[in-house]
Amino acid sequence: MNNYNPEDSENLLICNACGTQFDTAGRNSLKTCFICDDPRQYVPPSGQSFTTLADLRAKHKNEFHPHHSDPRLISIVTTPKFAIGQRAILIQTPSGQNVMWDCLTLLDEGTVAEINKLGGLHAIVISHPHYYSTHAEWASAFNCPVYLSSEDMKWTARETERRLPIAETRTDIILGSSDTGLVETGVVAIKLGGHFPGSLVLLFDKHLLIADTLLTVPAGVANWKVNALGELRERPKGANTFSFMWSIPNFIPLSANEIVRMWGILKEYDFTSTHGAFVGTDIEDDDIKTRVLQSMQIQTKYMGFGEHPFLHALW
Repeated sequence: MNNYNPEDSENLLICNACGTQFDTAGRNSLKTCFICDDPRQYVPPSGQSFTTLADLRAKHKNEFHPHHSDPRLISIVTTPKFAIGQRAILIQTPSGQNVMWDCLTLLDEGTVAEINKLGGLHAIVISHPHYYSTHAEWASAFNCPVYLSSEDMKWTARETERRLPIAETRTDIILGSSDTGLVETGVVAIKLGGHFPGSLVLLFDKHLLIADTLLTVPAGVANWKVNALGELRERPKGANTFSFMWSIPNFIPLSANEIVRMWGILKEYDFTSTHGAFVGTDIEDDDIKTRVLQSMQIQTKYMGFGEHPFLHALW
């Protein structure tokens, strides 16, 4: 039986910049956010500030948007935008066990009711610490496990027994127990690293959910199919689709060697679409894997490694 009470934690402090919930309600006891003090993130010009779930529930709501070509993928987005503004993606798996990719800070009665109407929530997998948000709250509300990379556990701000460390490069999300029976969801967590040591992507039925482990750029979602006269055209050669960053807001790229290492893992998997951290960053293209490789090669070249053997890599 789940004894979750949303009022128990509604006054715990939440960072306004990154959306992380801390295990204290004392305004005098928490003056900084250790996630925002890390050089991958930032404190806004207005300074460090905190809010609470009680405040967020009064001013924000979550909206649900099924993906247009595969309604099993449902984006959940907080409006008006809060903190980083990422989306979570609820995956309705063939087993009936719903898995949520990434997490939002806002959790309210309407969100719980809508997810339960869609079949409930049986597991959460989070790409990296910037989206850890209120995952302990979600895990309590739905009585489900939360999968985080073992390398990044030090970035958690609240205690919960529901966290499960991902230690391997590949982790198939299998739910249940030896008593109740194990259920294969078809969801695979893949540890690429890069942005954080344990940064993940998630694979489900050739959909690759990438958060910002692979950062979708404007040229990636551009409409190259027609010109100003409505004439058909091809995507220009040399246009990239993704960037690979150690810090997204501070524009610090990953090294060439790290990009090559990430490709060594990702090339083993087949996918025909990518789904980034934000609404509007979905790309469906049977050739999207080639576009990932080309984007990696473009970044490697223009960081000054014009003779790097990776520029000639194929898959």
